[in-house]
Amino acid sequence: MLDLTNPLVLTAVSSGVLVGALLGLFGGGGSVLATPLLLYWVGISDPHVAIGTSAAAVAVNAALNLAGHAKGGRVKWPCASVFAVAGLAGSFAGSSVAKLVGGQQLLLFFAVAMAAIAVSMLRKPRSDGDPGVHLTRALTLKLAPMGVVTGFAAGFFGIGGGFLIVPGLMAATGMTLANAMASSLVSVSLFGASTSLNYALSGQVNWTVAALFIAGGFVGGQAGVRGAALLADRATLARRAFAVLVLVVAAYVAWRASHPG
Repeated sequence: MLDLTNPLVLTAVSSGVLVGALLGLFGGGGSVLATPLLLYWVGISDPHVAIGTSAAAVAVNAALNLAGHAKGGRVKWPCASVFAVAGLAGSFAGSSVAKLVGGQQLLLFFAVAMAAIAVSMLRKPRSDGDPGVHLTRALTLKLAPMGVVTGFAAGFFGIGGGFLIVPGLMAATGMTLANAMASSLVSVSLFGASTSLNYALSGQVNWTVAALFIAGGFVGGQAGVRGAALLADRATLARRAFAVLVLVVAAYVAWRASHPG
């Protein structure tokens, strides 16, 4: 039986609560803090293990949050499925390349990706979007290539890829931000599962920490999904506030990666 006073248990569960809540609130982009938390709060020293572990935990947490959004009718399943299935091969390829990159160098790349995520979240959507969008052959031809490229990026950086999935879904289909955020979780779940499997094959997933993270994420996710409904009218403001936090963390990750001692 786990000792609930153990620092590892407390830090891993609390990290899961935070990331789960962010996933519920913002869709895939909310998973970006998982790896920094595992490295600098939980205390995992190997960047590859942190990335592999966060991918496993985020995949499960995203799937749990997806269920809540699906009940709310916000997931556009046909469009989300095409994007996600197309990106599976890309995510496995991306994570394979990442395993060949040195840990500190990979963290520098990760910090750049975090900054890009923050910038994308600061941008205002061009339009409100079409809540009644449905899959067509033309949309499929747009969604599939975007899925492959996004999957590669998600696998390489070990993140859900929501910062690319959300704008990608909106650009390809014209769906609303709320629909894109919810639908992105389909891809986050599959990309995370593919990435974590690849790292697990190399023994680079800490399953104990992943399980604790998932447990915390379940609790946080429930609150996040409810918060997403309550903040529907202020979604843009909330995303911008989160983006500022991501920029700060990105700067910290870059500094730590540049000064590993």
